[in-house]
Amino acid sequence: MQRDMQAVVRDFLKERSSEEAVRVAMDTPSGYDPDVWKQMAEQLGLQGLIVPEEFGGTGLGYVELGAVLEEMGRMLLCAPYFSTAVLAPTLLRLLEDAKANAAYLPGIASGSIIATVALTEDGGAIGEEAVTLRAEPTADGWRLTGSKNYVLDGHTADLLLVVARSAGGVSVFAVEGTATGLVREALPTMDQTRKQARLTLADTPAILVAAEGAAWPAVDTMLDIAAVMLAAEQTGGAQRALDLAVEYAKVREQFGRPIGSFQAIKHMCANMLVRVESMRSAAYYGMWAASELNEELSTVAHLTKSFCSDAYMFVTKEMIQVHGGIGFTWEHPAHLYLKRAHSSKVLLGDPAFHREQLATAIGL
Repeated sequence: MQRDMQAVVRDFLKERSSEEAVRVAMDTPSGYDPDVWKQMAEQLGLQGLIVPEEFGGTGLGYVELGAVLEEMGRMLLCAPYFSTAVLAPTLLRLLEDAKANAAYLPGIASGSIIATVALTEDGGAIGEEAVTLRAEPTADGWRLTGSKNYVLDGHTADLLLVVARSAGGVSVFAVEGTATGLVREALPTMDQTRKQARLTLADTPAILVAAEGAAWPAVDTMLDIAAVMLAAEQTGGAQRALDLAVEYAKVREQFGRPIGSFQAIKHMCANMLVRVESMRSAAYYGMWAASELNEELSTVAHLTKSFCSDAYMFVTKEMIQVHGGIGFTWEHPAHLYLKRAHSSKVLLGDPAFHREQLATAIGL
């Protein structure tokens, strides 16, 4: 089933997320093509993959979602998919707030709501203690004051799930993209294919999701699942980078023969292949752990994200070396994959962060 789904998504993205389409979308303020987004929802049901059927989704799991993300990473899809179809529904489901699920999941599944999770602040740190944005109860509901940074698709999201600190602890609040007191600023990013934003909230109205002060376990698990899903996306990008290198090595000639016939190039491509296959093994094991929500998830997530981040960087750098001078030009797609590798490496925590978390988890 997963392979059939991958094949359908791959064919769709070859047509709608070509290199030309990616370059057009990444230069727009929103960072995506609304027509493609609509097709993804209405024809393929991609936004609702992990949304339960009762809320208009397809009710599938993280193995299927990871398989789809692998194809999206392969083609560098420019769309608010990771924020809307991975982060937001995962957090909503983990919080187990029936009212919030009924209010937001159907719109996410239909593609009518672009959603995201606003967690990190100006320092970029990840952790319960790093949440300082304040939530205060008032006579007419909750109000949020503070800022969030590096929020995926935060400048275009219709729904912001903001992680804030109230008197009771860390909680999650739903904020509309048009709420009063909310200022959204698109950030300049090295990776133009993935948009980020800074949010400033000043006495902004918000709706509490689930119980006050009890949200961090759900946020923490969401981060583990998201790290695995990002690793699946990284695997697809690394596979495409390897394919580009091999294709070029077959046709580029020096000294009257294809450069792929030289031992040095063969070794480079072989080392890239080892990294890609290892990434796929790690990511798929992580996808299984995420689908089961088992006790291995946290350690597997840290291991997978740290390894796949480093491996993706290695493969994209080697791809550029195989291409030589042309690999450094704007016209060639190599730099797009290198930039995505860089941004994915630090998204949700860099390898050093995850190795530290892993070491702590296993008692080192």
